[in-house]
Amino acid sequence: MTGAQEPGHAGIVDAHHHLWVRARHPQPWIDPVTMAAIDADFAPADLAPAARAAGVTATVVVQSIASDTETVDLLRVADEDTLVRGVVGWVDLTADDVPERLDGLRAARGGERLVGIRHLVQSESDPAYLDRPDVRRGIAAVGAAGLVFDLLVRQHQLPMAARLTRDLPEVSFVLDHLGKPALGRREMTEWSRDLRSLAVSPNTTAKLSGLVTEVPLPDWTSADLRPAVEDALDAFGPDRLMFGSDWPVCLLASSYQLWVDTLAELLEGQDGADRVSVWGGTARRVYGLESS
Repeated sequence: MTGAQEPGHAGIVDAHHHLWVRARHPQPWIDPVTMAAIDADFAPADLAPAARAAGVTATVVVQSIASDTETVDLLRVADEDTLVRGVVGWVDLTADDVPERLDGLRAARGGERLVGIRHLVQSESDPAYLDRPDVRRGIAAVGAAGLVFDLLVRQHQLPMAARLTRDLPEVSFVLDHLGKPALGRREMTEWSRDLRSLAVSPNTTAKLSGLVTEVPLPDWTSADLRPAVEDALDAFGPDRLMFGSDWPVCLLASSYQLWVDTLAELLEGQDGADRVSVWGGTARRVYGLESS
């Protein structure tokens, strides 16, 4: 274990990981050839040893498919598992009854663990998806219910996300995986510009997650990730950034512990209070996990 754990720290919060059992919730996005490392089922018992060895004391599990039944199952997991403290689930944002659907999820077993909603915007073919009135109405309902909206977007979708966060200041947004920066490619300049435009919205925070799978090199080092992490620290500040493992997806390029150790190295220049924010304070505040 490296310097991730801080004196007086309540423990690390992993603000972004997944769980799935494919017989119940198929994961059609997993290519069994190029993604063989995660072409398997992943349950809480698989996560716990790696997470606890890294000093993690609480996690937020995030939906991986567009399914409300998956969300119900994840809420049940959170109700039964002492490590999983929050669920970012899914609802159809374009439905006419989003508030009622959210009420239904909260009435399910473990419903009090629902902390946010996410949609796989990165896979939407509509280039103006987040500009649509029906989608925005659904996202506004998420915010009105006191829930966070997780933004899963690709680099080219960041300007659209920035418009959304400005136009819906009453909603709390979390950017997943820093918007998937084009690490090591010339598009990084545009990513940095668009990330800073998004960070202007005070209702937006971001996750230091999913970066190892964006590096176009199998033998990546911390130096390959440093530009993205340093830009994020400059744009958002540590009190608006949170650690996420993106497990088990991270296993395509890294072990759980290697990513924790790498991020600890990249945060060495921050003071103790700032590191505590990234490792858990921001996630506890944004997702309402203070009592975890």
